Amino acid sequence: MAGEITETGELYSPYVGLVYMFNLIVGTGALTMPKAFATAGWLVSLVLLVFLGLMSFVTTTFVVEAMAAANAQLHWKRMETRKEEEDEGSSTASDSDVLTQESYEQAEKLPILSVQRRAPPNLFEITDRVEMGQMASMFFNKVGVNLFYFCIIIYLYGDLAIYAAAVPFSLMQVTCSISGNDSCGVEADTKYNDTDLCWGSLRRVDAYRIYLAVFTLLLGPFTFFDVQKTKYLQILTSLMRWIAFAIMIVLALVRIGKGQGEGHPPLADFSGVRNLFGVCVYSFMCQHSLPSLVTPISSKRCLTRLVFLDYMLILAFYGLLSFTAIFCFRGDSLMDMYTLNFARCDVVGLAAVRFFLGLFPVFTISTNFPIIAVTLRNNWKTLFHREGGTYPWVVDRVVFPTITLVPPVLVAFCTHDLESLVGITGAYAGTGIQYVIPAFLVYLCRKDTQLAFGYGTINKHRSPFRHTFWVGFVLLWAFSCFFFVTANIVLSETKL
Repeated sequence: MAGEITETGELYSPYVGLVYMFNLIVGTGALTMPKAFATAGWLVSLVLLVFLGLMSFVTTTFVVEAMAAANAQLHWKRMETRKEEEDEGSSTASDSDVLTQESYEQAEKLPILSVQRRAPPNLFEITDRVEMGQMASMFFNKVGVNLFYFCIIIYLYGDLAIYAAAVPFSLMQVTCSISGNDSCGVEADTKYNDTDLCWGSLRRVDAYRIYLAVFTLLLGPFTFFDVQKTKYLQILTSLMRWIAFAIMIVLALVRIGKGQGEGHPPLADFSGVRNLFGVCVYSFMCQHSLPSLVTPISSKRCLTRLVFLDYMLILAFYGLLSFTAIFCFRGDSLMDMYTLNFARCDVVGLAAVRFFLGLFPVFTISTNFPIIAVTLRNNWKTLFHREGGTYPWVVDRVVFPTITLVPPVLVAFCTHDLESLVGITGAYAGTGIQYVIPAFLVYLCRKDTQLAFGYGTINKHRSPFRHTFWVGFVLLWAFSCFFFVTANIVLSETKL
């Protein structure tokens, strides 16, 4: 659950951690990026991608610093507890020796020297897996904690809506064509509408909704139980993902090399920046899962350099995938899910490869949907939980799973516009998780550390962007993005 301190898990090397972080960041968002690139223009897309990658790296270092500060608090409390047990018989204790949770709220009213403590150098070692919800409860006030959970919940709802739409959409594209069943899938220069026929008198939109119903009936029940991602399932889905990405990049390069590239993307088209921004933010999302990834790394001496290397590799991969796509295919022929562009006979001659790429999102996304759903359900429980209280069976086993499952399925029923779903999720909830929450976390944890341990204390995992300017810059950028995206949506809808 997001609000708990969970087990660290089995330790692994820094390079394994690099691979895990790479796999976490490069997910569904990468499949919607090529169309967003083609819509916004290659130069604008490249500049925005690099800048948003830098901003995501900055806030990732913020979260790591906050994790270290949270660990320092936990370590100190354990040391104080052991000391109290050893000195249980003594009658007095100095204010500078103990800082309990109750007295902590009054610390700002006391002289600084009365609450400063000499912190051992290893106090900031990241050994406890402290999830973001727990960090929020340590550093935020009650309003801040509630806003944190609200942001996480909205983001997870968006995630589930994207997943619920992507699977039936892929199945519809692979199994339907304008003339009925067609083993070659999407033909060149063919544009489909939802009202076009799929099988007999059944429309494409009807087929999509049938697939959505089947998807919900098969995977929805997992929301009512506890599920965990197994190691072997993770290995299998990662292997399939990289085989699919490698095939798409190689096929696109081969077509371009043969002079068959159809794409002539514009230099810049600012009307497409809104969706591109949301897609890029969504595609760099990892901050909410950093505790799970960073804590088990055995050696954290070069953690910042490791994260920087990961971001450079991810930027290179996104650039390679998107640029080969926009120069291989015409912008108006790029699909919301890039894998579906390879369901054409003129692109891929081997039927097995066409179906593998076309159905690739079905396999990988279906394995993630139950995990995301259970995470969202648990966050709802944490948000409404009161200390010492328990939920009735009906509320715990029926109400929370239902409010988790129904809204994203309804959204997917109404639309399968994956680019917009990813764009809106990334632009709003994604901006909150990736920019706003890490900025406030690092600012408040720095104040907390100075108050608790003194102004000379150095967090060994502090961000390279340690000046307060960077916190302000990230917040200013985040609120500017909120304003820009909202204004763009309003102007687009009203066609002013």
